[in-house]
Amino acid sequence: MTASWLQGRRRGSRSRSSAERQTLSAAGRAGFSARGVVYVLIGALAVRIGLGSGAGSADRQGALAQVAAQPFGKAMLWALVVGFGGMALWRGARAIRGKGRKTPSRLLDGGRAVFYAAVCWATADYAAGGGQGSSGNKQSQDWTESALGLPYGQELVGAGGCLLIGIGVVLAVRAAMRRFLRQLDTGAMSRRTKQVVTVLGVVGGVARGAVFAAAGIFILVAAVQFDPDEAKGVDATLRSFTETPAGPGLLVAVAIGLILFGVFSFASARWRRL
Repeated sequence: MTASWLQGRRRGSRSRSSAERQTLSAAGRAGFSARGVVYVLIGALAVRIGLGSGAGSADRQGALAQVAAQPFGKAMLWALVVGFGGMALWRGARAIRGKGRKTPSRLLDGGRAVFYAAVCWATADYAAGGGQGSSGNKQSQDWTESALGLPYGQELVGAGGCLLIGIGVVLAVRAAMRRFLRQLDTGAMSRRTKQVVTVLGVVGGVARGAVFAAAGIFILVAAVQFDPDEAKGVDATLRSFTETPAGPGLLVAVAIGLILFGVFSFASARWRRL
């Protein structure tokens, strides 16, 4: 009787564990899909701006506006909310329950969980009809102004800018080194598919890192000059690429890279080991 009871408990425990893994896997894949949608739309908006035919803002808010304008747009927005919530759940679970994983990796996942929870909340607010007033650029300037008003605010903003620059550089370098392949089930891909996914990950990851680093530079400048107006959101950061010697061509190149990163996110939803 006792042995049978223990076996039943073990089977029940394994069943619950398997169900949890499947739930978290589905949540993570939904999150990667939602990320892909937003990056593809941001990149497309930025391409139009670079070509001189874009009127929207090339950031998450602009991407959400594009989604909302489509048939069944409201339902699609709430689907994105579910996706970003799933990503936050999956990242949080990895941070809390990541057996055998080093502390820095778990802390990184914890930070990502907080980030995606914030994105989920902002997307839900937008879908519910709020959060559509100020632009991402204005929000960035407001946050910078508030931070500069704190004790040691200039140092805090400067540290934030340096951190963002560092994140951008790390993202770009890891992408160039193809580190992302370690996280994908490449054995389930054909040779051609692996080549395509590799190009998507490298080009898209480098472009994404460049945007992060550029945004960090503007925040650092805002700290040095004690001027919150120097801080820029994603849209203004992307537009700043047109002011370089390469002109609008650089913006178009970076924008195409963001589109490729969005497609890579879809590939991650399919082949990522979760």
